[in-house]
Amino acid sequence: MPSEGALLAGGARPADATGGACANGAELKRSAERAGKRDILAGFERDYPKGPHDQPQSMCPAFGSLRVGLRMRRTATILSGSACCVYGLTFTAHFYGARRSVGYVPFNSESLVTGKLFEDIRDAVIELADPALYDAIVVTNLCVPSASGVPLQLLPDQINGVRIVGIDVPGFGVPTHAEAKDVLAGAMLAYARREAEAGPVAAPRHRDDRPSITLLGEMFPVDPVMVGAMLEPMGLAAGPVVPTREWRELYAALDCAAVAAIHPFYTASVREFEGAGRPVFGSAPVGVEGTADWLDAVGEICGIAADKVAAAKDRFLPAIGGALAAKPIKGRITVSGYEGSELLVARLLIESGAQVPYVGTACPKTRWSDVDREWLEARGTRVNFRASLEADIDAVEEFEPDLAIGTTPVVQHAKARSRPALYFTNLISARPLLGPAGAGSLADVVNAAMASRGRMAAMREFFEGVGEGPSAGVWEDVPRDRPEFKARFAARRIAAEKAEQAVGT
Repeated sequence: MPSEGALLAGGARPADATGGACANGAELKRSAERAGKRDILAGFERDYPKGPHDQPQSMCPAFGSLRVGLRMRRTATILSGSACCVYGLTFTAHFYGARRSVGYVPFNSESLVTGKLFEDIRDAVIELADPALYDAIVVTNLCVPSASGVPLQLLPDQINGVRIVGIDVPGFGVPTHAEAKDVLAGAMLAYARREAEAGPVAAPRHRDDRPSITLLGEMFPVDPVMVGAMLEPMGLAAGPVVPTREWRELYAALDCAAVAAIHPFYTASVREFEGAGRPVFGSAPVGVEGTADWLDAVGEICGIAADKVAAAKDRFLPAIGGALAAKPIKGRITVSGYEGSELLVARLLIESGAQVPYVGTACPKTRWSDVDREWLEARGTRVNFRASLEADIDAVEEFEPDLAIGTTPVVQHAKARSRPALYFTNLISARPLLGPAGAGSLADVVNAAMASRGRMAAMREFFEGVGEGPSAGVWEDVPRDRPEFKARFAARRIAAEKAEQAVGT
């Protein structure tokens, strides 16, 4: 399967319009600012402040927004970017289950610099805007069109009743694909909020008369069901999950009693909810303590009587505690990832009995993550926001865990040292985390992985001597590293780049 290393972001070095030599993120950012994207980039800096690394270290950020659009009913998607970037994004999107086409508007250097690309995009949108098929069309600028200033904001707001949502998701402006989900979700919420303020809008397919709690952040499908069950004794209902699966759900999401920032980095979406007068609170009903505190927070924000909050606790806390006790986890575990739920996973592991000395997340620190951060730090966990790959690997070396949970390169690093490891995205976040369903859900896979250490040591011993890096394998003449060649070619490359910059000025 393609890992996050198979489709580097930004894209880490996105192709130019002709598919030739790539430019770096700093150059693209300067180009975008000169081309009229300064305000958009300033907004990214405000909403998604960067960390020690100045470009994404995971897959292309646009994968996140692309995935959100492809999961929505009656929503078409058009990408504007270099052909190689579009190919990589669509390949990965379809691998992860997309079942519809992705529109692409090709371009070359001439159409890019003359403005013809924007005209081609507008023509494609007009041709696609069939209200019998679509509620909305999402048009996304990737790195090169963003750097060139292609003005998607000049597209019509709607054509034939089909909403047009244009966004820029460049790798040099959006740090992670998780935050790119917020770029599109926030843009859609802003559009839907304007519609709701202007007059009547379509009702959701399923409407509950009880006040609802909107859930912010993608979750395992069972989790919203469990949240709804926990809210029921308090006379509340679980509202839509944002990003939504249908346009009309956006109206229901805005029409809520409060917003639970299950994933705390959806800054643009929070801004829309707060603009609509909806209170937002952090953390999630994970584990016994997390569920108790979360239910208290819901009760306080929504003005629920204390006896109803107590009834919800009495119904679910014993079940959660029993499930955790039935499947204990004993061992030292480091956790890292880029999905945004890393702190919640760490809390659940600790309540299951594990030691978690380190949690790294590629997402930023926000005020909605403070509750989980403070809880973890009070139990001796080092929480690292905007964690780099290097920091996550250093944590594995420092704490020598019985299990490393992380991204593909972290897992590879740990396994190369005979340490059990699990890929966060496919093996951890793809499980329920909340309420009774989440309690004990990690134990089987985590305990099985930790029990495999002896087998991994035997494998390492079996393959001892096959070499590493360029010398890996069985050779008659083992390849010899030649650092002098590397230094010589590095010097040539630097000289060539300087010459190219001189010509450009």
